[in-house]
Amino acid sequence: MTASRPQKRVADCLAYAVARQQQAMSWELRAATSIARLWRDKDKPRQARELLAPVYGWFTEGFDTRDLKEAKALLDELHA
Repeated sequence: MTASRPQKRVADCLAYAVARQQQAMSWELRAATSIARLWRDKDKPRQARELLAPVYGWFTEGFDTRDLKEAKALLDELHA
């Protein structure tokens, strides 16, 4: 059984909040990327960039990882 879109949004927001509170940067990046995708799909690219860009900016290494590659690709798309 897959989650409905509203349930996915709630789960992503909760994951983001928990990751932020626990200072779990990788999980926060993953959650921020997911929320940014939702906002992109809702035609809210500015909000998506404002959420994702600072989280992505924390990283100084690991740019070959899947999560950082996906975040970078989304940011590139949002800046296009």
